[in-house]
Amino acid sequence: MLGAQRRIVCMSSAFRRGLRQTLRTQENILMMNGPAQKRSKVLTVDSMNPHVKRMEYAVRGPIVIRAGEIEKEMEQGKGFPFEEVMRANIGDCHATGQKPLTFLRQVIALCTYPALLVTTDLFPADAKERARRILNDCKGHSIGSYSDSAGVEVIRKDVATYISNRDGIPCDYNDVFLSTGASDAIKIIMKLLLTGKDGDERAGVMIPIPQYPLYSATTAEYNAYQIDYYLDEDNKWALDVNELKRALNAARQHCIPRAICVINPGNPTGQVLTKQNIMDIIKFAHEEKLFIMADEVYQDNVYGSDSEFHSFKKVLHEMGPKYADQELASFMSTSKGYMGECGYRGGYCEVINLDKDVKYQLLKSISAKLCPSVSGQVAMDVVVNPPQKGEPSYDTFMKEKSFVLDTLKKKAALVTDLFNSIEGISCNPVQGAMYAFPRILLPEKACIEAKKRGQTPDSFYCFQLLEETGICVVPGSGFGQKEGTHHFRMTILPPLEKVEAVLGKFKEFHLRFLEKYK
Repeated sequence: MLGAQRRIVCMSSAFRRGLRQTLRTQENILMMNGPAQKRSKVLTVDSMNPHVKRMEYAVRGPIVIRAGEIEKEMEQGKGFPFEEVMRANIGDCHATGQKPLTFLRQVIALCTYPALLVTTDLFPADAKERARRILNDCKGHSIGSYSDSAGVEVIRKDVATYISNRDGIPCDYNDVFLSTGASDAIKIIMKLLLTGKDGDERAGVMIPIPQYPLYSATTAEYNAYQIDYYLDEDNKWALDVNELKRALNAARQHCIPRAICVINPGNPTGQVLTKQNIMDIIKFAHEEKLFIMADEVYQDNVYGSDSEFHSFKKVLHEMGPKYADQELASFMSTSKGYMGECGYRGGYCEVINLDKDVKYQLLKSISAKLCPSVSGQVAMDVVVNPPQKGEPSYDTFMKEKSFVLDTLKKKAALVTDLFNSIEGISCNPVQGAMYAFPRILLPEKACIEAKKRGQTPDSFYCFQLLEETGICVVPGSGFGQKEGTHHFRMTILPPLEKVEAVLGKFKEFHLRFLEKYK
């Protein structure tokens, strides 16, 4: 027993000597090699995709970030000269107080929890019929299953029927694919138009200025060349063909022009294109071999008494055989109109005169995404297949729809009139969409102060507006504007009484600003 203990002690002593020797060796190695080097990141700002870094999206830019910071500071008890932040920066209808449409939410609820179809009498028969019809076309009778990549077939057929009824001409549902909002469809089509090359061989895309920042962000992300064409502010933001020709000719040395994007009704400018304007664009695109991308998500939002929405597809059809082969993609969304269902991310695209082999490649491309949100597809189905006269939900649906559109029309007139009554501000009529885009004449002293702070003059103005009043708007420089002009975009979505209060606070701020920097 004693011998065994001695052996253990000897072994322990030997172990300790070996451990000390190992540690000394490692210390010597560290002294020779220096301190351990920290492994560098695979992905850094310097090594990441440079095209992503070029992207900018003003609608959720620095001013909006500051608005969020102010809200958190207010929650923590910090005082500000206002009681709340009024977010007038984005077309998020429900976030500003608009109520969901009853019928739309009923159909989505029934599709989401089908047991309600048999366990309750709270839902009208037409809502149940819509839900059953959709569920019968879903795998496993569930919207939790993947749909076809182009969308649930019965919903695509309803979209085709809606387009046929709107335009009075046939629509093949095989030309329709559903998408995660209109934005997703726009990016899908733009990706098809790329050349896959750099420099002066990359694709050029004509974009209206001012524009919705999705277009400039996507061209930057895809390394396409942005061809700016300016809308005519002095003519209610109309589109001038001579300006299209100027922009195209100036861009030819930098790219291969492939497409022209048109937003009608306009965002951020609120104009509604005349039929003649659309005909001129189609003629121009046909002559220059350009693909037309028609963003028509605000087609229900037309307020001007002398304004009317004309779809590009219908006008193209009416122009006769000469233009019958013009390639066109049109886009629609559940996020705008009278629905305002931004969060469901429902959208569709109709492609016209697309080469059959290209259509195959399009379907292959969207199949990699598996499918758009099926809940969003259901929301889109209600938009294109609403209650019909004689059905139980028709009266309520029409009452809710009319209330939203009538209220927007009142706010469009109110905002236009008030802006035009203020010194140093001019605003074209808000003929459609959901925004005013007033021009502000800023004193030179204010522009100098903005430069000192490293800001554009309109950004400086909008930051001051936010800090003093809580009103959050987006500077015009985020949408593009003619050099030397300054604007901001403001939604007309908040409730009527809030819009009136906001405009009162805005007028007081603006006059103080002019007095300070005159």
